Amino acid sequence: MTMQSTVIRVRTGGMETVHDITAACASFVAEAGGDGLLHVFVPHATAGIALIELGAGSDEDLLAALRDLLPADDRWRHRHGSVGHGRSHVMPALIPPYATIPVLDGRMALGTWQSVALVDLNVDNPDRQVRLSFLRG
Repeated sequence: MTMQSTVIRVRTGGMETVHDITAACASFVAEAGGDGLLHVFVPHATAGIALIELGAGSDEDLLAALRDLLPADDRWRHRHGSVGHGRSHVMPALIPPYATIPVLDGRMALGTWQSVALVDLNVDNPDRQVRLSFLRG
């Protein structure tokens, strides 16, 4: 088995975001071709990867749910950066920093409405990296 890997850079800006990276993932696996597994990993302690429907309101619903579960206030013991920054360090326990997606004939085997998204609540770090790794089957 062989593995190909690359890093994409994502600028999330200074606001909470659900950022669509599906096209970058699709391009990477199309170039690799064949069958295997795509592993998507964000090497940050304050971001996650979600497989979710985007563009129909689910992305905003996810952010609203995270705001309810993890309020941006001063309750967090992890205190540096903007108020509520500690919640960003808890979020990856709910939305993990990785996802693995089957690839068949150079295409991700996602469901009809699934997209790959970087979820980032950390308004203090607008520059993110996402490692894409393709393990050929």
